[in-house]
Amino acid sequence: MADQRVAVIGASLDLGAGRRGVDMGPSAIRYAGLESRLREIGRASIDRGNVQAAVPEASAVGDERVRFLDEIARTCLQVADLVDAALGDGDFPLVLGGDHSVSLGTFSALARARGPGGVLWIDAHGDLNRPSTSPTGNVHGMSLAAALGLGGDQFADNGWSFPAVDRAALVATRQLDAGEQELLRRIDVPVLTMSEVDRIGVERAVEQALEHVAGPGFVHVSLDMDALDPEIAPGVGTPVKGGLSYREAHLAMELIAESELAGSLEVVEVNPILDRANATGELAVELVASALGARIL
Repeated sequence: MADQRVAVIGASLDLGAGRRGVDMGPSAIRYAGLESRLREIGRASIDRGNVQAAVPEASAVGDERVRFLDEIARTCLQVADLVDAALGDGDFPLVLGGDHSVSLGTFSALARARGPGGVLWIDAHGDLNRPSTSPTGNVHGMSLAAALGLGGDQFADNGWSFPAVDRAALVATRQLDAGEQELLRRIDVPVLTMSEVDRIGVERAVEQALEHVAGPGFVHVSLDMDALDPEIAPGVGTPVKGGLSYREAHLAMELIAESELAGSLEVVEVNPILDRANATGELAVELVASALGARIL
């Protein structure tokens, strides 16, 4: 991984979320100095630009259980094409969201190229709702369930390669809906909640999660910035108190880099409208750097 060029892929998508603004997340992360920070840590990069999505006002909601799914699918398949191109060039895909539904495109490309794989899902939420259990119909809360092949018929005919994930582990989770709790009792997906992180520490939690997701196909890391405490990452659409601290988040990323398991990375849900002086965008840049090998010494 250390010798790979980083391919930056933006997805200006907020149709999967309940609040507007995360479509500007890729630009906020770039503006925070992503390119120069990658250069500082010795990583070559190429920016493949942004996939543009329609706005809700110009899109059909469709089925209220999976709001805007058709438009989300069109956008995510464009994301998949860019990830495909990055993989074909031997690059390390770095996908910038946008809401967490952009992962549907990332997973589709990874599975097409390498077969089903594993994901480390660092998020305050499980994103394991299904159309029949979601309280909102927002697709960003169903993306992991869909990638696991558990999203139902609505996710079966949109050109995605699902199931794309056969190993998943959640870290920093602290808010699960009833349907997600019921599903997690039936599937082999370990959940290292913030309570568990408090008990055993970030190092052990991340190491356990990485051990579970390691294996054939691919290993992908998907970081939702709401995994961090809103005191340090205020610019997210669905903040939940009690998240990862600044150092806990950096340690998690450093452990990921040291493992040399991850072949792709995703950073999503940065909402500049809700941010303070782009603090969340700047933190996202620093966490990307840690995940890609930045060290103090």
